Amino acid sequence: MKAKQQVNLSLFVDYKDSLKLIRNYLAGQFIGATRDETLLKEVVKCLFCKLHIKSKSVKSPMDNLEISKLYRQTFAEIRNLLPSIFSTQEELLLDPKSIAFIDEQFNNLQLNEWSRDPIGDVYEVFIGSSIRGQEGQFFTPLNAVELLISIISPQPGETIIDPACGAGGFLSSAARHLLSLGVTPQELSKYIFGIDKDQYLVKLASTRLSMVTFNNVNICCADSLAWTVESPLKERLGTFDIVLANPPFGSRIVAASPQAQASFDLGYKWTINKKNGEFDKTSELLPSVPPQVLFVERCLSLVRPGGRIGLIVPESLISSKIYSYVVNYIRQNAHLQAVIGMPESLFKTSGKSGTHTKTCLLVMQKLSEKVSIQKPHTLFMAEAKWCGHDSRGRQSGIDELPEIAEKYQQYTKGKLKEHSHLSYEVSLGQISANILAPRYYNPDVNEELISLKTTHNLIKLGNLIASGIIEKTTGDEVGKLAYGAGNIPFVRTSDISNWEIKVDPKQGVSEEVFQSLTRKQDVREGDILMVKDGTYLIGTCAFVTKYDTKIVFQSHLYKLRVTDPTKFSPYILLAALSSAPVRKQIKAKCFTQDIIDSLGNRILELILPIPKDEALVERITQIVKKSIEDRIEARELARKACIELIGTEKDFADCDDIYL
Repeated sequence: MKAKQQVNLSLFVDYKDSLKLIRNYLAGQFIGATRDETLLKEVVKCLFCKLHIKSKSVKSPMDNLEISKLYRQTFAEIRNLLPSIFSTQEELLLDPKSIAFIDEQFNNLQLNEWSRDPIGDVYEVFIGSSIRGQEGQFFTPLNAVELLISIISPQPGETIIDPACGAGGFLSSAARHLLSLGVTPQELSKYIFGIDKDQYLVKLASTRLSMVTFNNVNICCADSLAWTVESPLKERLGTFDIVLANPPFGSRIVAASPQAQASFDLGYKWTINKKNGEFDKTSELLPSVPPQVLFVERCLSLVRPGGRIGLIVPESLISSKIYSYVVNYIRQNAHLQAVIGMPESLFKTSGKSGTHTKTCLLVMQKLSEKVSIQKPHTLFMAEAKWCGHDSRGRQSGIDELPEIAEKYQQYTKGKLKEHSHLSYEVSLGQISANILAPRYYNPDVNEELISLKTTHNLIKLGNLIASGIIEKTTGDEVGKLAYGAGNIPFVRTSDISNWEIKVDPKQGVSEEVFQSLTRKQDVREGDILMVKDGTYLIGTCAFVTKYDTKIVFQSHLYKLRVTDPTKFSPYILLAALSSAPVRKQIKAKCFTQDIIDSLGNRILELILPIPKDEALVERITQIVKKSIEDRIEARELARKACIELIGTEKDFADCDDIYL
């Protein structure tokens, strides 16, 4: 397998460090303004000047005053070139010394070899999180943008629109792509269009795209969902060749007015047709719809029949049961071509800014009865683990996205031979329950199970539950006001570890709460508690011992009970649930619901590898049993010692943190 793409970290750090030097210098030296937004404007002016100077092969003078004079003369030319970006009265506000300092730093950066998006990096350093995350908007990382563009592959003469363009990442990258194919900067304005409802972001996007074209651009401030754009763009619905977008997402965002929402099919409630399994639209308008849902329909309405769409969407939109009607709508109106899962760290640009929301790249082609499009029999999928930085925004040096781009090209040419998490084909017939999340179909999981077929019985957990061999229930929430009201442990997901229940009296509930739930929860020795919702703990299990039966457990936990231990050992169940093949299945079947992941009813799909060798089963049973007994006895001895030291059980709970 090809090695992961290595990022030149030293080059990247040099660029960011130089920009930070400029930012810190101006914050301390520039008299009249210290706000990053103001400093950004001046640095952007200087960046335009520097690029224009380099394009004319003008050598920068050595004297500060001469450098300042050259920049001011150049900016006057740029004002004339880009009247939509800079007004005729606008001037460079920086003093000669500051301009000379910036020029020196730009010389160190070797702008002609800048592998990233210059103005995008400037935005990130100067304003960072101040305009990120507002109403679900986040700057799209350049490597994700370039992956989508490489798959969509815009060609000269094709029109491109981003209806939620934000700071213009897709548009500027698409422009650079078209320039590489021979399109002139003057022609680009005829082919690239952008819309955003935030005037400040429109200005940023216009500036960013103008940095590529040195020409006026077609980016307007409007509401893409209400379609409040002016002519001639207003009449261009259904005419574009390509849509590229990272729409705002978030369940709490009010996406559109009721009047605007009513113009969308996806603004209404849909019900499943039991005869054909499809969804039918009703006449009932939904009380609210997240923006990512309506933007799916808007993007489909923007392109012509046969037009191509590349989107970045939350994984929950294409995996959650509540959005199944949206996936059904997509499949009815478009040919799906590729779905690529992104790491949760993709939009984490630092420890504080960004979001952990897991996203996917979605590529499709609009259907039409009038246009014949060859329907692909398979769908390209991939699940990236690395995107060049970690969950705190620190550069990792490993980026798998360029390799996925290469694999997709092999796939389209019929030359994809090796399958891995970075490239695999899924037939349309394999799509289950309108789930499009790539990790759900990761072939690595099934291949490991297949390799165990000769030595193990592969038993579906859902079948064990359906036959009554195992019972499955979930817990309850008691509310934070009940915490600390008593010494009866309220077991949460964080209390499950290493097959044990961590008894945390700090979250204890009262006897009254326990009695109100004890019959319903019915916790017994031999039960298994398993984390079903959360983040990294999903699938973690604990065995209920005789010391743990007087508890209340929360709703984010399953309780699994083997009804007849003589037929199926709970110790074997515990070992199987904790085994590597099952853990991989759990990871593949966990989908994001808003801010947390959930295994949900997909627990029924888990395949348990149980050894065919009965002697081995018995040996594993005894190992697990002894492991649990030894740990619990050690825990209870420590508890007893603490109680005896105090002389009473009244305050023994204060000692628990010492040994738990």
